[in-house]
Amino acid sequence: MRIAAPSSPAGKLQTFAALQNPQFRWLWIALLVSAVGTWMQIVAQSLLVLRVTNNSSVALGTVSLAQAAAFVLFSFVGGGVADRFDKRKLLLVTQSLLALCAGLLGILTLTRHITLPGILLISFVASAVLSFDQPTRGALVPLLVPRELLTNAVALQSVAFSAAAAVGPALAGFLSGPLGPGGIFLLNAVSFVLILIVLWRLRLSGRATARDARGSFLQSLKEALGAIRHDRALPWLISGYGAVLFFGPSVSLILPIFAQRVLHLDNVGLGWLFTAVGLGNILGGLTVASFRRLEHQGRVFLGAVVGWVAALVALGLSHSLWGAMAALFVFGIALNVVQSVAIAMMQGRVEDRLRGRLMSVNTLLMMGLRPLGDFPAGALATVIGPGGVVLVGAGVVALFTGFFWTRKGLREA
Repeated sequence: MRIAAPSSPAGKLQTFAALQNPQFRWLWIALLVSAVGTWMQIVAQSLLVLRVTNNSSVALGTVSLAQAAAFVLFSFVGGGVADRFDKRKLLLVTQSLLALCAGLLGILTLTRHITLPGILLISFVASAVLSFDQPTRGALVPLLVPRELLTNAVALQSVAFSAAAAVGPALAGFLSGPLGPGGIFLLNAVSFVLILIVLWRLRLSGRATARDARGSFLQSLKEALGAIRHDRALPWLISGYGAVLFFGPSVSLILPIFAQRVLHLDNVGLGWLFTAVGLGNILGGLTVASFRRLEHQGRVFLGAVVGWVAALVALGLSHSLWGAMAALFVFGIALNVVQSVAIAMMQGRVEDRLRGRLMSVNTLLMMGLRPLGDFPAGALATVIGPGGVVLVGAGVVALFTGFFWTRKGLREA
């Protein structure tokens, strides 16, 4: 039976309302499968880097720096391309290239030809492809669902990635023994098959395939940046979001080091730490998705950042698996709310034709600025330890949050 989106906020299926759209539902399922493979590769690659470099946290930071460099160079270009070309066809190309990168990494690892320079090169290429892929996906989703379900769709997309973050790392921990990193990389390559099939069969409306070819490429980027600058909330939102991503070390960097040096865990224990983050992310995403229209988004964003800081402090002070998992669970809830609200605000405050370029800003922050912050964090971890890095990051973000709370444009958005 076909179910229409409920007109009342109290609808029974409110949390999953956007999934009533079959186009979005199949895309969501395919992204979930692909994201599981991606998270498996994230964990396996971190373990591989530690293995080939004799547990060097600086090497992990260097890989993050290579990824960041690609996003810094190509994110804005990717956003502009997303607004100028057919999104479905562009995603078919980017997803195919990402599968090839994962397959190549797997073959090199299994044949024992993998080196740190090889990992750096493949990571750079994959990140360059993602610079085009992520803004395109971000611009496509709002065109598949009604505007009133935009926050719901964004939160559900985040839930899919969060569910993968709960399952993928645990699978990587369990499979790292029998399959090794190389086998896990090949599994990730296979996980792209479903999304390629869904994209091939996707039939989009004229609105969803519309392209914005106004002016030169440079002028189109200036137009998007101008839309951000003239909005009351977006400059402060993006600054606050950027502070969280830059000064808060990513879990893919800090958890392998924290698990080894502080908690003395094996690969299975590391998988449980990632799972705690993923479960928290799922709960945070479902919470945001439950609101058809989230009021006072600016205050929700700032409140979630405060919760994120508190959880990070608790993690830095943890010396047991259960204490760390509890802190990471709360951390995951807060981080998902921060990300979902930030993305929904960026998409909801601009015209359709600018969304690819606005989503390139999100890509630059999440995939460029975050790894860029991981490089000094990885180096600092060798001096003050992973717990110290976590506490320093929490303290810096707390100071920024106090300042952003005084910005009326964000607080009242």
